[in-house]
Amino acid sequence: MAVGPDVTFTALGVPEPIVTALARAGITTPFPIQAASLPDALAGRDILGRGRTGSGKTLGFSIPLVARLAGGHTSACRPRGLILVPTRELASQVQAVLLPLARAMNLSVTTIFGGTGQKPQVAALRNRVDIVVACPGRLADLIQQGHCHLGDVEISVLDEADHMADLGFLPVVRRLMEATPPEGQRMLFSATLDNAVDVLVRRFLSEPAVHAVDPATTPTALVHHLLTVAPADRVGVVAALAGGKNRSLVFTRTKHGAQKLARQLTGAGVPVAQLHGNLGQGARERNLASFASGAARVMVATDIAARGIHVDGIDLVIHADPPAEHKAYLHRSGRTARAGAAGTVITVQSPAQAGDVRVLMRQAGVVPLAAHVSPGSALLRSIAGPPGDPASLPVASEAPLTASRATGRGAVALSAGYRGRRRR
Repeated sequence: MAVGPDVTFTALGVPEPIVTALARAGITTPFPIQAASLPDALAGRDILGRGRTGSGKTLGFSIPLVARLAGGHTSACRPRGLILVPTRELASQVQAVLLPLARAMNLSVTTIFGGTGQKPQVAALRNRVDIVVACPGRLADLIQQGHCHLGDVEISVLDEADHMADLGFLPVVRRLMEATPPEGQRMLFSATLDNAVDVLVRRFLSEPAVHAVDPATTPTALVHHLLTVAPADRVGVVAALAGGKNRSLVFTRTKHGAQKLARQLTGAGVPVAQLHGNLGQGARERNLASFASGAARVMVATDIAARGIHVDGIDLVIHADPPAEHKAYLHRSGRTARAGAAGTVITVQSPAQAGDVRVLMRQAGVVPLAAHVSPGSALLRSIAGPPGDPASLPVASEAPLTASRATGRGAVALSAGYRGRRRR
């Protein structure tokens, strides 16, 4: 679905300071979901948005959030804008998208999540921060301690609600939303709208406008390969796939598996960065920033990154371990073919896994190109392309980058978003 050149952010009703901030980041044409939904969202209507990552949702909710909060007064420890997200990485990336827009309208933004000290977060709340981008658990802790109150929240956003449901956050999300004024504007976004998400929709959205940009299955720009390998060949096959010049994201099921595979790939001449729960928050941010900036060409990650990595230009998604269920497959695979680009997804299975993977593919609505391969197969070279630069990043990446530096302007161009109709 294309957007004509005559459709501009200004024509959609976006305030000029925000239009200018977007233009500085090279964003002048709305994504289709933004063109459809921004007028309703700017009018204050509740929104129910469905679409995969890369369809434009982050800007879609950030623009109306900032536009509608501008000019108001925020009291200490009482933010007026709230964005709930499932992971720390997503919180940081949403903040990176939001910051230039908020600054253009003289608003402030902070992130609240665990894994790091709470003192800076409490200080930001006391300094009357306007918008909070938060993971549910840490925010609930700060509220219980009396550091934050949600009674002044005018606009609430639930981003990636289905993933919050998968992680077991729904009870705390419900408590947080119940602490916000019922007359406020609410926007909910999800890649899938299953029963768990529907509970939130029915409870908290009032006559929402529904906006969807793409089907619930995988995008047509993706090419899916299913490669059957002998267990002893698994690392060699993954190394051959990740050894080209493509930017590759390699998924494992567990954090220990990610660490082991990262060591094995580096030993095979493919240096990688890592993203998983065994890393401290600082290392996770540095590694993610390095991958987002291109300093690291290959990332080995657990499913925590299936929702936390919002980066354009990922050429290959490699399921080194097939995921447990089809939603995880779709979420992982959605890291490539973002914003209309093409991408390739490879699932590596052993013969013993073939039955489970067959069911998973059918549930995901995917018909992959199947083959039996070994590390020297010509098919792997054709997928991976020419050999990459061996002088990539070491496994325990300590690259002196920050998440905001690597995802600042780039993230505004990478993420973008939905919107919809009015609460009455």
